[in-house]
Amino acid sequence: MRVDLFDFALPQENIALRPAVPRDSARMLGVAGSGQLSDHIVKDLPKLLSKNDILVFNDTKVIPAQLEGRRGEAKIGATLHKRVDLRRWQAFIRNAKRLKIDDHIDFGQEVVARAEEKYADGSFLLHFLGDEPVEVLLGRAGTMPLPPYIASKREIDERDAEDYQTMFAREKGAVAAPTAALHFTDALIAALDDAGVGRETLTLHVGAGTFLPVKVDETDEHQMHSEWGRIEPDVADRLNQARQNGGRVIAVGTTSLRLLESATGTDGIIQPFEGDTDIFITPGYQFRAIDGLMTNFHLPKSTLFMLVSALMGLETMQGAYAHAIEEGYRFYSYGDSSLLLP
Repeated sequence: MRVDLFDFALPQENIALRPAVPRDSARMLGVAGSGQLSDHIVKDLPKLLSKNDILVFNDTKVIPAQLEGRRGEAKIGATLHKRVDLRRWQAFIRNAKRLKIDDHIDFGQEVVARAEEKYADGSFLLHFLGDEPVEVLLGRAGTMPLPPYIASKREIDERDAEDYQTMFAREKGAVAAPTAALHFTDALIAALDDAGVGRETLTLHVGAGTFLPVKVDETDEHQMHSEWGRIEPDVADRLNQARQNGGRVIAVGTTSLRLLESATGTDGIIQPFEGDTDIFITPGYQFRAIDGLMTNFHLPKSTLFMLVSALMGLETMQGAYAHAIEEGYRFYSYGDSSLLLP
C-alpha cells in the first residue's frame, strides 16, 4: 500500500507535552468495529470491558538511553536502540558523518564508548569501555529518551523520570515507554479487579526504531527494526484458556499486541516466546491473538497508525482521528487514549 494513504494533518496544539494528572483522567476514544465512536475517560474502562476479559501489559522499564558526547571537537548524540550483549548496544547516532569505526566517544562522567561497527541502516555498534555495568554508566551519563516530538519542544527534566515510566515497569531494557499503560493507576487497577477484568504481563524491550519515520513510498519496501521480547509459558496458557472460556484478550499498547501476534500461529494458539521480532502489521493482516487494543494516538504515516488501520480499517481510523483532532484530544506518548474493539 502507498504510505501516503496513512497521512493526516495534525495541529501542533494537539501534541501533549505532559501527561494527564492523575493519569487515569486522560480522555479515551472508543472505536467500534462498525465505526461508531464514543467519548470517555480512562477511568471508564471497567464499564467498557466485560468480566473475563484480560488486559495484557508490557512490563519493560525505560532506561536513560539518551547520551550526549564528543569525538574530539565534534558533538555526537547517541540513542541506544537494542542491547547486543553485556557491553555492546546498537545505537542511532546524531552527527554520524563525524563518527568512524574505532573512534571513541566521551559521554562525560567517565563514560566512554568505541564505535565498533556501522550497520547498513546507518546505526552503530557501540562498545562501552571499562568494567562497570552499562546500566551504571547510563545512570551517570544518560537521560530519559523522550520522543523527538516532545524533546524538540522542551527540556527533559526530573518529572520525566517518573512520568515516562508505567506502573508495571519491572524489566530494564526499553528505550521508549509502552505509553498506552501510562494511563493506569492503582485505583483503576482495583476497579478493574472488582469488575472481574484480568491482567497479564509480557516483556518487549521497545527500541528507538519506533520513532523512525517511514521513508519509502510503499509499505512493502519498509524494513522494521527488531526488538527482543518474552512471553512466559504460564502467561500463554492463561491467555489461551481465557479465550477458550469466551474472554477477550485486549492488548494494552501496540508493543503488547505485536509480541502476542508474533507468538501466535495460524491455529490461534499463543505460544511461549523468547527472542527477536520485527513483525510489521499493515491492512490485510489477519489478527490471531488479540480481540482488542488500548493505544494512544499515533504519528501520521507511522507503522503504528498502519497497525491500528489494519485492526479497525483505514477509513474507520481516519474518521476516528479526524474526530479526535476536532474534539481536542491530546496526541502521542503523553497524550490521550483510544479503545479499539473490532
